[in-house]
Amino acid sequence: MKKLITFVGICTTVAILALPVAARNFVAQPDNVFQDAACTQEAKDALYQAIRANLKADQAKAYADAKKYLACPPGAEVSEAQQKIIDYLKGFVDKYEIATRKTDYRVKIYNEKKYAEGYEMGKAILATEPDNLQVLVDLGANAYLLPPLKNPTLTAEGLGYAQKALSMLDAGKTLENWDPLGSKDVAVAYLNYSIGTLTLEKDPSGALKNLIKAAQFETPLKKSPYTYAYIAGAYETGPYAKLSEQYKVFAGKDETPESKLMLANINQLVDRMIDAYARAVNVAGTNPDFATPKTGWNDSLQQWYKFRNSDKTDGLDQLIAGIMTKPLPPEPTPLVSLPPTSTPAASPTNNSGAAPTGTGNGAAAPTTAPATKPAGTASTTTPGAKPAGTPKPDKPRN
Repeated sequence: MKKLITFVGICTTVAILALPVAARNFVAQPDNVFQDAACTQEAKDALYQAIRANLKADQAKAYADAKKYLACPPGAEVSEAQQKIIDYLKGFVDKYEIATRKTDYRVKIYNEKKYAEGYEMGKAILATEPDNLQVLVDLGANAYLLPPLKNPTLTAEGLGYAQKALSMLDAGKTLENWDPLGSKDVAVAYLNYSIGTLTLEKDPSGALKNLIKAAQFETPLKKSPYTYAYIAGAYETGPYAKLSEQYKVFAGKDETPESKLMLANINQLVDRMIDAYARAVNVAGTNPDFATPKTGWNDSLQQWYKFRNSDKTDGLDQLIAGIMTKPLPPEPTPLVSLPPTSTPAASPTNNSGAAPTGTGNGAAAPTTAPATKPAGTASTTTPGAKPAGTPKPDKPRN
């Protein structure tokens, strides 16, 4: 429609330019006559009466008429009574715009998916009401959808909103109405998800806690394979990478109680990664939308599973099939002593792709120990990114 109006306007301009001066003036005259007629005192009085009549019944109509009234030139002399009307209408317009701004930003975010516009409107509210929990929850719960806009400043602001909203909720603050999210649990899940996904690359260990928390509630996130792929990636690039690096000091040396203990802790993390990748593969199922990332998740799952099971995949299909009947395991508690029957099956790889020579059971390091992940597993090798062409996780909804 805007393009059509622009085109008609251009054609009209060209046609007017082709006319003599007197004719152009004649063509323009009806607009002036209309403007004058709309701004006569009689017309303005009628508008004012309509505004007063609609203040309760139809505020949107009253607002539109008030804008028309205020658009009229005040004239050379304005009486005291007229100035009072002008001031009154200006106050009404300001209050109406402030009130609607508190709902319009939600329409932009939840309905129209115009995130940049919605966040700009929400930011304007927070400029005068920095502790407005409703706005903070709405902006924070949707912040994980911002990275595709390629606006780092906006994404950082969204992360800040999510962190502040979650902090306020943890401190006991609450909302009277949780719509359209539906409940506090849904809000908490998506706030944690936003924080987890937006901090995954820089702080995978910290993001892991948020991602696990996000998966605890009955929301669409619990049924999204990306949730579990991100958890696997957070384990792999966070605590696993840290312990794997520390384990290098034992490379080429005889086993010691210390090396066995560290290996046992590493294997706990690998088992969590296997669990998370199995969940991602299971939830992705046969959905064609997840076909590309599922291939990467499945490849990573097989490599880590072989790493922990003597280069075999026996029982892997059964693990995948039944994994969602089990609760998501929490982060493992670090072991401070070896269990009596602990015989770690494999050693971790280091960043060069080679595994330390000493393993928990005294055997040579397995040659199949995964060094790098195959293409398409961006959730592990590039935290926070997803393969091109794949859909984003579900947005907050009931």
